[in-house]
Parts: sequence; C-alpha cells; structure tokens
Amino acid sequence: MTLNDFEPLDFEKEGIELDYKLAGVDVDAGNDFVNLISQKVKSTHGPEVLGKFGGFNGMIEIPSGYDKPILVSGTDGVGTKCQLATLFGKDYEIGIDLVAMCVNDVITCGARPLYFLDYIATPELNQEKMKQIIFGVGDGCHISECALLGGETAEHPHPIGSVPDYDVAGFCTGIVEKSEIIDGSSIKPSDRVIGLASSGVHSNGFSLIRYLTRRLMIKVSDHMELFEPTVIYAPIVKDLLSEVDTVYGMAHITGGGIPENLPRCLPKGLDVKVDYNSWERPEIFNVIQNKGNVREEEMRKVFNLGIGYCVIVPANEVEHTMKIINQWVPCWEIGEVYERN
Repeated sequence: MTLNDFEPLDFEKEGIELDYKLAGVDVDAGNDFVNLISQKVKSTHGPEVLGKFGGFNGMIEIPSGYDKPILVSGTDGVGTKCQLATLFGKDYEIGIDLVAMCVNDVITCGARPLYFLDYIATPELNQEKMKQIIFGVGDGCHISECALLGGETAEHPHPIGSVPDYDVAGFCTGIVEKSEIIDGSSIKPSDRVIGLASSGVHSNGFSLIRYLTRRLMIKVSDHMELFEPTVIYAPIVKDLLSEVDTVYGMAHITGGGIPENLPRCLPKGLDVKVDYNSWERPEIFNVIQNKGNVREEEMRKVFNLGIGYCVIVPANEVEHTMKIINQWVPCWEIGEVYERN
C-alpha cells in the first residue's frame, strides 16, 4: 500500500476535527510517561547533577580530583534485538543492553562513566513497554555508577505497513585523567590477552538469529537465554584498574567479534594469536551454528562466542589480573600478542 492508495478526505465535510492525537501523537500520554519514569531517573542522580528533572537539558559538574580531566563519549544502539525481545516481554532487558553497549565502549580507555542519555523512537507510545525500557536503563546506570541525565521518547506514527514497536539509541560520556588514558601504546609482543565471559549473545548477530527464527530453525521460547542482557563491565574494570597498574589495552567485543574488535586497541605492527579452544563456548552459539550451517569463520566475525570484553596485560600479571576478574565473572587467558611480519 502506498500514499496514492488513500482517497482524499474532506475533513470539514466529514465533520472531523484533526488534532495531533488523531494524527498519531498523544501529547498527554507523553507527559504522563515523563511523570511515570521521573523517580527512576532521579534515583541515578548524585550531588554533581544540577538543574531539575524535565528541563530542556541536563547539567552535571565535572567531579573533583582530576588534574587534566578528559571527557570520553560514545553512542550505540541495540539493533534488531529490539524487534525480537519486545515480542517476548523483554523490554526491561533492552534498557540494560542499551546502557551496556555504550558504557562498555567508553570504559576501554580507562574512563569512568559520568552520564547517560537515551533516545526511543516508537510509532505509538505504549507506556508499559517504554517504562520497562527506562527502568532497565536506570538500573544499567546504577550498575555503571553514572547519572541518567536526560532522554527523548519520540512518537513517529507510521500509518502505512508494519514497523517495529520501537528503536533505541544511547549516548554515554565518561571521564578519565589525561595521564591515565589506556590507549594500547604500551602493548608489546608477549603480552597476554584475558577474555572476560559474556552472558551469551549480548546485542550482536540478531539479524542472523531472526533469519533463523523466521524460518522456524530456532524456536525462541526454547532459548530465552538469547535475551540475557549484555554484561556491564564498568564495575569490573573499575576494580581492576584500582589493583593493577599494567592494564595496557582493553576491547569491547561487539559486532565483528574478536577478529575486528581486539586489534582496535593494538599498536601498529602488532597482532594477537587467539586460541578459540581456551574457553568454553556457550551452547547457544552451537545451536545457532548447527541450525544455520554457519561456517566457523562467519561465527567468529558475527558473534562474541562467549567473550564479551578483553584486557591486555604483561605475562607476569596474568594470574593477579584473573584473580580480580574472577570475583565478578569467569575469565580465561585466550591469546598472546606478537609482532606481525
């Protein structure tokens, strides 16, 4: 159906008074939604947050204790996982995913998350779904120890064809002392890569997964672990950096898997040999690979395969580093840095 398939309508003749709600945007419902989420949002605010909730912007003081503070920003979304998760009432998990995808990128340089903003686009404001997303975002911010400083929920009416229930995007800013930035420049051959366990698929590869579900190769109700939220690694990294001075590089393993993400923290001329047998791959990846007859190389390029975050340290720090990480999540020594010819 196209716009040309609709008959012209004489609103005056038909006795119709057009307003914004009839056109698809319910302003009153939007205001009610803001009130609904206000307490959850304000619960993430510390004394450094200025201004009142619901203003035109969010304000926050730069924390004290920094000599040369550097602000670090990142933005991301959850992708097509939204379209599958909402069918199974996993909207809260999507909120946590959204925070994780942004925060985990920002912390790779050693920054601590400072504040977060969200953007939700939906054809119709379903208050319960939107509330669950924001509550997930709020709890994700609590885990990350950052303020949910603001956001936008926009109604985008689509009278033609089917559209997703919503799409989401997030924006995170962190802060790090300039002299303490972790940029990978200290990485050298013989340094070791420690892989931190993912909670499963996280938020990547869902276009492939949805392809399999549409063809009834995977029954989602038998694999609800697909919706396990992305691990927020911020408190782990905070703990690690307070105990280990020789973390030389970090990588968030998202779309592109280990082959595309781990090299992003390496200096020119270095590479990593990864042993894919050094950790136990979660069963959900075996299901996806077998049901879709997916080549191993493709699996490594699309999915995290059980490793959601990596840190690079000298060989003599591996044991101490793993001891700290294991208090939070399982981890493994998965690779070694070498000089590329």
